[in-house]
Amino acid sequence: MSRFEESSGPTGVDRARALEVRLAEVQEQLRATSDILKVLTSSSSDQTRVFDAVVDNARRLLDAQVAQIYLGDGEYYVLARSSGLSEEFVDFVARHPITRDRGTLVGRVTIDRTVHRITDVLADPEYGRSDFQRMGGYRSMMGAPMVVGDQVVGALNVWRTTVNPFDDAAEALLATFAEQAALALLHVQLVTALESRSAELARKVDQLEALAEVGEAISSTLVADEVLTTIVTHAVQLSGTDGGSLMEFDEATGLFGVRAAYGTTPAVIEALRATEIHLDRTWVGRAARGREVLQIADLDAETPPLDPHLRLLHADGWRSLVAIPLVRPDRVVGALVVRRKSVGSFSDETCELLAAFASQSAVALTNARLYQQLEQQSAELAAASRHKSEFLASMSHELRTPLNAVIGFSEVLLERMFGELNDRQDDYLRDIHAAGRHLLALLGDILDLSKIEAGRMELDLTRFPMDDVISQALALVRERASLHGIRLSLEADGNLGTVSADELRLKQVMLNLLSNAVKFTPDGGRVTVRAWRDGDEIDVTVTDTGIGIEPADQDRIFDSFQQGERSASSSEGTGLGLTLSRRIVELHGGRLWLTSTPGEGSTFGFAIPQPASTTAPEPDSGLQDVEITGPTVVVIEDDPRSAELVELHLRAAGLRTVVASSGEQGLDLVRAEEPVAVVLDIHLPGMNGWEVLAALKGDPQTAHVPVVVVSVEPERGRGFALGATEYLVKPVSGEHLLAAVTRLLPPSWGVEGEEPHRLSAVVVDDDPLALKLVRSTLEPLGWEVHTCAGGQQAADLVRAVSPSVVVMDLLMPQVDGFAVIDELRPERDSEGPPIVVLTAKSLTPQDRSRLEGRIAFVAEKAGIDLPGLARRLAAVAGDHVARERDAGDGEAS
Repeated sequence: MSRFEESSGPTGVDRARALEVRLAEVQEQLRATSDILKVLTSSSSDQTRVFDAVVDNARRLLDAQVAQIYLGDGEYYVLARSSGLSEEFVDFVARHPITRDRGTLVGRVTIDRTVHRITDVLADPEYGRSDFQRMGGYRSMMGAPMVVGDQVVGALNVWRTTVNPFDDAAEALLATFAEQAALALLHVQLVTALESRSAELARKVDQLEALAEVGEAISSTLVADEVLTTIVTHAVQLSGTDGGSLMEFDEATGLFGVRAAYGTTPAVIEALRATEIHLDRTWVGRAARGREVLQIADLDAETPPLDPHLRLLHADGWRSLVAIPLVRPDRVVGALVVRRKSVGSFSDETCELLAAFASQSAVALTNARLYQQLEQQSAELAAASRHKSEFLASMSHELRTPLNAVIGFSEVLLERMFGELNDRQDDYLRDIHAAGRHLLALLGDILDLSKIEAGRMELDLTRFPMDDVISQALALVRERASLHGIRLSLEADGNLGTVSADELRLKQVMLNLLSNAVKFTPDGGRVTVRAWRDGDEIDVTVTDTGIGIEPADQDRIFDSFQQGERSASSSEGTGLGLTLSRRIVELHGGRLWLTSTPGEGSTFGFAIPQPASTTAPEPDSGLQDVEITGPTVVVIEDDPRSAELVELHLRAAGLRTVVASSGEQGLDLVRAEEPVAVVLDIHLPGMNGWEVLAALKGDPQTAHVPVVVVSVEPERGRGFALGATEYLVKPVSGEHLLAAVTRLLPPSWGVEGEEPHRLSAVVVDDDPLALKLVRSTLEPLGWEVHTCAGGQQAADLVRAVSPSVVVMDLLMPQVDGFAVIDELRPERDSEGPPIVVLTAKSLTPQDRSRLEGRIAFVAEKAGIDLPGLARRLAAVAGDHVARERDAGDGEAS
């Protein structure tokens, strides 16, 4: 017989069938284990579902009539879950629990910490629960311990009603089920502990939030009763009590007076305020004298007679209370009393929480007393305020100069003029720049008010279109409004015409009113500007849809350092904006007013006298609009408003812009226009920005064109990897966009076929920081910069280097800027490089008259726009270079 025939015989068939049966058993066991694990992972704190899965599968796979889980409970084991048991047996086990001894299978398993098998209970001499056996009728049994860590917590048992012993495979399977049951128990314990800790953490968070709210109330208002009411309200709510009161101690009389209460009827509050609660004769006084927390668990159990305070509370139905003294290191300030209508002591946790509120209360009461003292000294402070105003008005130059350096150098670094920054450097520089701008704005408000109070502010009256001032102010707040979904609208008459006023100051008023409207308008609101001519005056109103201003605040909101109560989250600034605005309008002979209804918004308006005139506006002696003859920039942006903003900024810099609303159109324009740069958005219809960028860099005709990506997606790495030259993340200011584009251009552009003329500047200033700031702004743009630290050598340096432009400070020792300008421009029509004045001096009308016709424009150091200054200097210098080139061509011909 062949080997093939031997392997095909009956022995081989039996072996194969046995393997199939064993495989089926293993698969069934794996499915059962998987089912239990699924239940375990899907249930967070429900052990019942896991126990049900364990006993059901154990009973089925071990061919048993019953499966049970017992858990330890003190000296006994109780039935936790079962499968196959009758209700009668379950009830019997509940009334007769299993003890920890060897008389039961559960006892043996848990004592020995191992699996036990009993072939026949009736033949086991040690088995002692014949009552269970008679009721259940079981014969063969097996049990496995449930172990969590090093502790046995229970047992898993199965039984058969016939003598049919369990084998080794069944023992291993039962041990596995017992481990899973123990795992479920451990899981539930962990989840329960986590939930308990989470609940405790939530309570702590609530307490911290309440304390933070109290702290905010203390720091945001000097009205003591408001703060004290907030304190006692939170103290009662978080301690789970029914009411409470906060008392202030008067050292002169030795009495406590109720300042605030919560959960107490008005009649009882009045009675408490009329009651004499003395330091030496009351329970509250005893707590304050001993500086200890005292509590009464049951007023009915107190030894009579009760003091007047306790007697009044007892008559009103209060039964338990706790007193926390409010003390400072040197004196008693008051007491916080929290009460319940039911009896019972207060926990240590509650007392600790109330002690924290007591500390806040002591601070609030102390602040109230200090405020009263400050009010008594108002006359002395008024005199000090006058001295302050005079001092600040005289310190303008000294205070602003270092701030300008901080702002200017941070802008230079943020523009990446000297290399890339890492993310942390960028964040820190933006914080420095924002803080500097904020300080400069605050300083500007204070100095302006000081000038007005000292009678030193003079208006620089010029004629200009009123529409321009309104439009420029709207443009400055549009970005912040759009970030909050606030709609800006303008309703202006067409006959506003020109006005005679101080343009800078009038713009300051408009910007202040608009900024306040946007700041105090909720997201999605609306701000409307209306302007019209009413006889011989111009009227302008700014209306918002904010929450309005209470009548009590409508007068004081115009006082210095007052902001009203419109928004607790909008407390930035000095509170001087409206004060300054009203003073500036009054200096123009006008008036500023407010109308507001709480819940419906506010309207601020101003009117300035302006007799109707048909006189055309006088030409601006400063920089005129630049003709759009410069290099071409293609802007690929599908949002019309965003495209319009980009176009306005680029056109203002003398760049010709062509806008495409889709990626496909943008590619065609780049190939047709041959631009010097492309400004590209990423979110475009159809072909997105990434695809456009890849197409531009993959085409030899357009690969050399630099691309500035402007997108809300912060994927700088991807942009640079695809070939972007610059990557800006929205929202992007006009300054940063222009800086990014202008870095891609030569400092000037000449006639075709000629090399560009390199721009040069002579900067004259006695402040070394100012010299360094201008140099660090211009040199990265390709300028040749010469500096001079004083006016004595300035004229000689200008004649020696023949710069494209001269940047001159006016405030210098020995020889000031006026003298240098007189030497360089003895007559208004004198030839020479254009002169730009960069100064911190507030120019008087006499100063402006002296400079008229001799300079290109004046730029203030305070809040200087460095990219804007660089653009204006380039325009002025480029015009000068062009005139010199034209003059040279004329002589050659």
